[in-house]
Amino acid sequence: MTAPGTPIRVLIVDDQALLRASFRLLLDTTPDLVVVGEAGTGEEAVTLARQEKPDVILMDIRMPDMDGIEATRRICGSAANPGTRVLILTTFDYDEYVFAALRAGASGFLLKDVVPADLITAVRVVADGDALLAPAITRRLIAHFAGLPEPAGRPSTDLENVTDRECEVLFLVGSGLSNLEIASHLQLSLATVKTHIGRLLAKLQARDRAQLVIVAYETGLVIPAR
Repeated sequence: MTAPGTPIRVLIVDDQALLRASFRLLLDTTPDLVVVGEAGTGEEAVTLARQEKPDVILMDIRMPDMDGIEATRRICGSAANPGTRVLILTTFDYDEYVFAALRAGASGFLLKDVVPADLITAVRVVADGDALLAPAITRRLIAHFAGLPEPAGRPSTDLENVTDRECEVLFLVGSGLSNLEIASHLQLSLATVKTHIGRLLAKLQARDRAQLVIVAYETGLVIPAR
């Protein structure tokens, strides 16, 4: 999460120079954003991420040498980039990319035909420590897990330190509810819901909300209807 008043540092990763230039022009002309570098391959992205320590990386998927998913996995799994968030941008709206990117640690997923205002908003949302997980993506995650064999049971080691209330919050996050909807459902304040989610992130070593959705399903806390 960036400090108030500090520009959000962005790294642009795409193998098309013209597209990188377009994104750079858009972001550099936005007062609270600054582009700190460009990369045309996954290998370059990993190196620049380590050197520049950006707040947000706009990451393409299909690139030479190393694809964006593997680059995301290396960046998000590195101690050198604890505060870096990855926002996947692609022309390919395939479920396999969505799931692989989220599992690799991505905090959001957008198509490249996104309108400029929505892209800027997405960068800000991800930089603020939240996940850009649209309801449509959540529904597809649910459908994906619905097609898998039912888990043998909730592994106690995964959620053994999670309180009953936190399990309730995690269940609702996995069901696709927003913070406001969770607050209304549990009759809690929005601040309390955010506190619970913060504790869940720490206890489950999840980077953001997208990872919590995956945990909710993989542990069997949420079992999709078949």
